[in-house]
Amino acid sequence: RPTAQVFALIVFSCLVGEGYTNVPSSSQLFCVFNRNEDACRYGIGIGVLAFLACIFFFMVDVYFPQISNATDRKYLVLADLGFSGLWTFLWFVGFCFLTNQWSWTQAGDVRVGADSARAAITFSFFSIFSWVSEATARP
Repeated sequence: RPTAQVFALIVFSCLVGEGYTNVPSSSQLFCVFNRNEDACRYGIGIGVLAFLACIFFFMVDVYFPQISNATDRKYLVLADLGFSGLWTFLWFVGFCFLTNQWSWTQAGDVRVGADSARAAITFSFFSIFSWVSEATARP
């Protein structure tokens, strides 16, 4: 769980920190991914939600041994499994979306945030495998 949380933190912090830029002649900010605001919003959105979900499921893991009701335990495990599967898919979509938009980005549009954009793409790819491991780690 901590690995997925760190990857989510890296993705959304890269996009929030240097995912938006402007040209020297204007103060209008735009997303570095082919000027597509949806690309930045999607990466930030799934990153923040994944980070919060990791905190929630970590707390569930901490209190799990104290839950005596077998039905509640079953539903928590199924919720964790379902959420991990869904987030695996969403990270895959995010990786494909960010990569596609980055491939169409013109070099002149990106002066500062290129490394952060590449880091967001890379760690969204790594997040796919971290969430797969979360989905398969349940007994």
